[in-house]
Amino acid sequence: MKMTFRWYGPETDPITLENIRQIPGTSGIMGAMDWIPVGDVWPEDDISSYVRKVNDAGLECEVIESVNVHEDIKLGKPSRDTYIANYCKTLENLAAHGIKVVVYNFMPVFDWLRTELFHRNEDGSTCLYYDHEDLKNLTPQDIVKATLDSSAFPLPGWEPDRLADLDDVMSQYTGMTPDELRDNYRYFLEGIVPTCEKVGIRMAVHPDDPAWDIFGIPRVVHSDSDLQKVVDLVNSPANSLCVCAGSLGSNPNNDVPAIFTKYGGMGRVAAAHVRNVKFLGHKKFKEAAHLSSDGSLDMYAIMKAIHDHCPDVYIRPDHGRMIWGEVGRPGYPLYDRALGITYLNGLWEAIEKASTH
Repeated sequence: MKMTFRWYGPETDPITLENIRQIPGTSGIMGAMDWIPVGDVWPEDDISSYVRKVNDAGLECEVIESVNVHEDIKLGKPSRDTYIANYCKTLENLAAHGIKVVVYNFMPVFDWLRTELFHRNEDGSTCLYYDHEDLKNLTPQDIVKATLDSSAFPLPGWEPDRLADLDDVMSQYTGMTPDELRDNYRYFLEGIVPTCEKVGIRMAVHPDDPAWDIFGIPRVVHSDSDLQKVVDLVNSPANSLCVCAGSLGSNPNNDVPAIFTKYGGMGRVAAAHVRNVKFLGHKKFKEAAHLSSDGSLDMYAIMKAIHDHCPDVYIRPDHGRMIWGEVGRPGYPLYDRALGITYLNGLWEAIEKASTH
């Protein structure tokens, strides 16, 4: 297991590499380079500069998140071949600089979605929050405006340029079935997996967040049966999963430890986002501190499943609360994620020591 921390780079992340280096038990980062337009080839100079900064700070950079898949690929347009070729070149460039895992998603239009970015808790902290009833009263345009207006920092998956043609893009998904979307997904994987195998990169798909359809658009990565269909699309370790406890766990029907056990045993878990959520009702939840008793997920059982079935995985704490007056990107504070790392490392140490006696 390697414990990591997501970092967005020196231009937009208020958290420094020095801050991250001081979190006990943190070996490196899961990197993000969200200034590169979706569909473009990631330039080697940008990658080299980013990785060098991380390494110079005494940290590893072996995982990159959010090499986003262009919408034309998801829609199955003729232009997808160009974007898949660009994606393959990006993978070659990343591998040349030591990247071993790429985390991505195949969610149409919307990446993660919440109805509140700074929901106030009783203790004065704030957190990400979702209530499907609130979403019913909002149009897609409403939620985009509310989300973008709520953060002073760029948000992953919510790039204004990409969402500028929201109405047109959404209309193109009208009538698309999950199987049709999955066929387009297969085409994408068949296009990139040979490159992955050649350069030694594992793709790790992130589940839909939250774990159900949004605005009638098909989503195909939010249950055990969905994950099985994904790994069956292309039978290769390069086609693997980033099991996100919080995204899958937003639906109480998903048994997160069992998912880690199953796909870890198959050798198909390449990365893990470990966080907690608290169920508040049907399709209603808030993001909690990592401590099991603060939410609805059994974090010990999750870490035990990882330890026993995919112990070589890259892990990071995921979304945290804003505590102690911190100001930053919603879901990605320093303090609460650092507490999360400490808690997860403590669980890991206890599990490891107990397993040797």
